[in-house]
Amino acid sequence: MTERPETTQPQKQIANSSFLDAVLGKQPKHTPIWFMRQAGRSLPEYRRIRGIGSILEVIKDPYLVSEITLQPIKRYKVDAAVLYSDIMVPLVGAGVQVDIVPGKGPQIESPVRAEHDLDNLRPFEIKDSITYVSQAVKVLKSQLEVPLIGFAGAPFTVASYLVEGGPSKTYAKTKALMLENESLWHQLMERLVDVAYEFLALQIEAGVDVVQVFDSWVGSLSPYHYRRYVKPYSVALFGKLSRFTRPRIHFGVGTGELLVDMADMDLEVVGVDWRTPLSEARARVKRDVSFQGNLDPAVLESSAKTVLTEATQVLYSSKDCEGYIFNLGHGVPPEANPEYLELLVDFVHINGHLIRSGKIIPSLDLVEDYLK
Repeated sequence: MTERPETTQPQKQIANSSFLDAVLGKQPKHTPIWFMRQAGRSLPEYRRIRGIGSILEVIKDPYLVSEITLQPIKRYKVDAAVLYSDIMVPLVGAGVQVDIVPGKGPQIESPVRAEHDLDNLRPFEIKDSITYVSQAVKVLKSQLEVPLIGFAGAPFTVASYLVEGGPSKTYAKTKALMLENESLWHQLMERLVDVAYEFLALQIEAGVDVVQVFDSWVGSLSPYHYRRYVKPYSVALFGKLSRFTRPRIHFGVGTGELLVDMADMDLEVVGVDWRTPLSEARARVKRDVSFQGNLDPAVLESSAKTVLTEATQVLYSSKDCEGYIFNLGHGVPPEANPEYLELLVDFVHINGHLIRSGKIIPSLDLVEDYLK
């Protein structure tokens, strides 16, 4: 286990960060890279210390959270850390009865069905209810030499869990409530703006350097429904976050048709999933923002040669993105080979700029030479 420093230790100052430079559209010293879900089930060192029980219990130990968050930094040498946590955590702090069941995901005891169910959602209790999150951030900031990313679920994605009672493939109950009971929907979304804001503000005040808002399931909506029922609340959330100086990233899955709207907010980076080439994302989004993405996570279960070959195509597709961070198009799968991720980080650091600038043309020879 890692040494347990006092949470009152001074935070380390992050200097010469390629990740922060790319976030802000500056020229970094190398192409930065990190992975969503880089800490967790794919790492054998994680499985050795994880123990049993829900993640909601694990994250109550700030020192264990710190150790888990640091594991991929030590192994992969990625350019940013992401706090080991879960988008359900602020719901716990807001008074919602929720558990995360292995193999099933989040389970909500009393799904939102009527207006009185909103009484179980108390955003302004979050700050005092989950102080262990602040403590974990402070422990991490006393040790990290790379930026720390905090995060929260966007209002729609969190609403989908609250309404469905758990994960869903169709979001039928969520869409039905949204379309048939607009008053309740708007009240729910207003509260979830506050939930996300309070959770992110807590992390920012504790010291995170960047925040990412995950709207993981919003790709299930049409552009019309997104603009009518969701976008105003995401705009409100990013607007509230503008009181802080921390950069903001917005990411969703299956959101190719929503990218223009998702970028139309007070933010610095748009995350792109693997379905939309970065060149197409850049062509659609006319705003001056940075981009993040977008290797298909499934590729990580193939060979090292395939992983790096696909990575060269992602890098080449990003050449018109002035600010760019390499990432996956979603999270690291549990079955991913950590050795391939190590290779990927090194490959991007060495060849990223050269491929993006056109000085190296993506080819199988490039990958084979690297792997020799």
